Amino acid sequence: MIKSEIRNPELWREGDMKIEWVRSHMPLLRNIEDEFRKDRPFEGLKVALSIHLEAKTAYLCRVMAAGGARMSVTGSNPLSTQDDVAAALSHDGMSVFARHGCSPEEYDRHISMVIQSGPNIIIDDGGDIVHAVHTSFRHLIPDIIGGCEETTTGILRLKAMDKAGELEFPMVLVNNARCKYLFDNRYGTGQSVWNGINRTTNLIVAGKNVVVAGYGWCGKGVAMRAKGLGASVIVTEIDPVKAVEAVMDGFKVMTMEQAAPIGDIFVTVTGCRDVITPAHFVRMKDGAICCNAGHFDCEVDVAGIAGTATESWRARENITGYRMPGGNAVYILAEGRLVNLASGDGHPAEIMDMSFAIQALSARYLVENRKNLHGKLIDVPQEVDEAVARKKLACWGVSIDVLSSAQRRYLNM
Repeated sequence: MIKSEIRNPELWREGDMKIEWVRSHMPLLRNIEDEFRKDRPFEGLKVALSIHLEAKTAYLCRVMAAGGARMSVTGSNPLSTQDDVAAALSHDGMSVFARHGCSPEEYDRHISMVIQSGPNIIIDDGGDIVHAVHTSFRHLIPDIIGGCEETTTGILRLKAMDKAGELEFPMVLVNNARCKYLFDNRYGTGQSVWNGINRTTNLIVAGKNVVVAGYGWCGKGVAMRAKGLGASVIVTEIDPVKAVEAVMDGFKVMTMEQAAPIGDIFVTVTGCRDVITPAHFVRMKDGAICCNAGHFDCEVDVAGIAGTATESWRARENITGYRMPGGNAVYILAEGRLVNLASGDGHPAEIMDMSFAIQALSARYLVENRKNLHGKLIDVPQEVDEAVARKKLACWGVSIDVLSSAQRRYLNM
């Protein structure tokens, strides 16, 4: 079996420098790394990981390896893979199959090569490894203890599989942990999306109409940061309760059809497909900008706009312009892929410190409780969630109150 498939092994020093930078800002993972190095919870086990392959993910890989895991690694999005980071992990001795900008065929092959390692634990982002195991590598299922899923989209896929009776091993729903979605999805996405947009466009946000499709935790973060940058924010939703929440948070709410001719910048954060389609593109202002932060590259219908446009061109690095039949130009960032990763470095290190702490501790929980797991969809244990929060507070030097015995008795009445 091929050990690694990366673009340039000589880039490892640049990648190592990036990893060391984020490590210095991820105290929770440093603490867990020390614990893992001492306890070796993954000794003799193989871990297959598919998460956006940049520096913070690479540090998670090193933490898992410190615990004895034999790591096989790929990225979950071709445009978010950083070749120097991939080279650094390969230099560490890990099996790495990832290249920035790889073709769909190469991406699928990389997923397959990671799975062929025969994993005992899966760490997934969006469900591509889990799906491939169930469709093409079923003979490996008996050796799989379980896995952890990072994203909302991946959890939706897992729930659909479980409902259909197709999920064959336990999966921890990492994204549902409070220390994940309350911070990663809201503050992480909120900041990293605008980092990506601003870095790519070099345009001002203040004074513009920003349309945010979806008002889940990610959408809340994107809308909040857009407001902070001086934009007038419009929210589109399908959930009436979330729509009421958006109105009470001070945002305009309307349909995408109504928002199309008003918006200057559109951000999809839904996890669904066909959120912005040619029917919307043709109604947009000349110069409207569209991007996606909801995982897969089907929320903004890039194929649809390409088929509708009378011409297209490379407007700037990571920006494609499309001329609509009516003459208006619409710009798509990062090919409709995750703008915060394909056009930036993803969530801040301090945010991913919490998310990846949940990942690492959830993987250890699977190993330590492999004989006592009930059901296929496993919530992150409350003690793991709270342990991460307490560690984070300790890093900040923050203390909180503790219930007295009388208070505990009162609340338990």
